[in-house]
Amino acid sequence: MATTVELTRFRVAPWRTEALLDARPAMLADFRADREGFLGARLVRLGADEWLDIVDWRAPEDLAASRAKGGNLPGIRAFFAAIDELISSEEGQES
Repeated sequence: MATTVELTRFRVAPWRTEALLDARPAMLADFRADREGFLGARLVRLGADEWLDIVDWRAPEDLAASRAKGGNLPGIRAFFAAIDELISSEEGQES
């Protein structure tokens, strides 16, 4: 069964990197508790201030429902607050 993969590229000011990394565990815990179909995530540092978040979802509908919720929980809000600029957000299927 194919899973849905969300690829989100963003920038974080160097002085906010620690806040981003500190917020990550709570963000993932909130996703596990509140986002149906969330399978896991990997955070990749691409450069001094650029990051790629690779998030796996059971189905496209789960990703859409998550996007609709936005930063509804404190751990998610704290992670999002550390992001300075969204570069791109894409969705694909993994076989």
